[in-house]
Amino acid sequence: MKFFTWMRLLTEKRHGKTPSNSRRDDKRSVRRILLMGVFWRILVIEGILLVWSLAFRAFTENAGMGDLMWYALRIIILIAIILFFIMVTLRSFLNREIIFPLEAIASANRRLQQDDSHTEKVDLPNDAPKEIREIVETRSKMLNTIIRVSEERLRLSDFIRETFGRYLSKKVVEEILDSPEGQKIGGRRETVTILMSDLRGFTSLSETRDPEEMVQLLNRYLERMSQVIVEYDGMIDEFIGDAILTVFGVPTKHADDPARAVACGLAMQKALVDLNEEIVRDGYPALEMGVGINTGTVIVGNIGSEMRAKYGIVGAAVNTASRIEATSVGGQVLVGESTHELVKDLLTTAPPQTLLMKGLKKVLISYPVSAIGQPYNLKLDFEADHENGIELSLPFHCWKVEDKKIASDSMVGETIILNENMIVATVKPILEKLTNIKLIFDFCLDAHCFEEIYAKVVCVEEHKGQVVNHIRITSISQKDRDILKKWMLEAS
Repeated sequence: MKFFTWMRLLTEKRHGKTPSNSRRDDKRSVRRILLMGVFWRILVIEGILLVWSLAFRAFTENAGMGDLMWYALRIIILIAIILFFIMVTLRSFLNREIIFPLEAIASANRRLQQDDSHTEKVDLPNDAPKEIREIVETRSKMLNTIIRVSEERLRLSDFIRETFGRYLSKKVVEEILDSPEGQKIGGRRETVTILMSDLRGFTSLSETRDPEEMVQLLNRYLERMSQVIVEYDGMIDEFIGDAILTVFGVPTKHADDPARAVACGLAMQKALVDLNEEIVRDGYPALEMGVGINTGTVIVGNIGSEMRAKYGIVGAAVNTASRIEATSVGGQVLVGESTHELVKDLLTTAPPQTLLMKGLKKVLISYPVSAIGQPYNLKLDFEADHENGIELSLPFHCWKVEDKKIASDSMVGETIILNENMIVATVKPILEKLTNIKLIFDFCLDAHCFEEIYAKVVCVEEHKGQVVNHIRITSISQKDRDILKKWMLEAS
């Protein structure tokens, strides 16, 4: 046992280890297993030979006890010399042929754990055994396969995120892909701020233009609005034709969601002004957009079935936002009462407008927003539509438009004040506030006949002893708008 202990200490010292470190770090190393396995087997064989030699000498030569002891001592010394020689030479042989190649593989694997760029290279002696070389070759093939599969999975993941990021918010895609529960049908209740925007008169415009042109125009509009929405960290829930449903507060909630939603609506209106300058130069008519904003509780999550699902929101707050947007006119941002209460200290608004709409149990109150303060500092430039108009009497016919369907019965009217955005007129019978109409003037001028004009009644009041409608133009051809501008310029 003393010899065994001495051999173990010698092995540990050759590796610069203390006995405690060896027991902890090298307890089951290949070197220790092989050396100890060889040592014990040689020791057992030599022990058997020693006992056999002593027994043979005692019975055949009738040697005395003293001779046997000296004989045994000589054999033990010889055995120790043989063991020492074998262990030292065997250790050197094992190190060169087996241990060092295996340690090279282990070192390469440790570098792999540390994400080293040289993980594939394993330095082996030229005379390394065939089996160890096969291990290295197999390891290299496995690493190449793992790396290739990992790169393919990363490319697939990036493709999925990029592709579906065009149909869903990128944050929603991240939530669905990263969460184990992401694909399950179901939802949760959240308080969010909803922004609904919609173009005015785009449907009628698309009926008179080439479909490919209109799709290009719509895509330009949606692209510009999407950039603004992403800038304000909103989630685009879906495009509904030329309308955009945007949510603030999911999948990530912020304390300033209502304020960011209002700032986003104002920024969208300002971005549309810049976009109109571009598209008018390209021969398209200017676009007008209404924005409605509401805050409330909705159900958020994967909605649908196992066959077809979408990540979105449902709830009364969405319908209210849609109703608020429907009451807006082009260039306007309306916020509901719930949103206004949360951010009223930041907003500059006109007096609230109230309306009892079909299907609602209480009056719908909304506030036209013209500006928002710090840290957004956005302001819309409004013009009083009737202040720079001209007094002009022009007969016309008009039809009510409900749910984008034009009524069959026409009404007659006559303008009192007219400009490029607003018509003050008498209509029989009198139109109700927020009624959408299609209007056609009953005359032509210098071989030019006005095209269909789409508009919304924004106010009903008395003017010089008669009830008149203030009608906000939402869609008019550029030629007709230019004529109205010309009349206004001449009148001024």
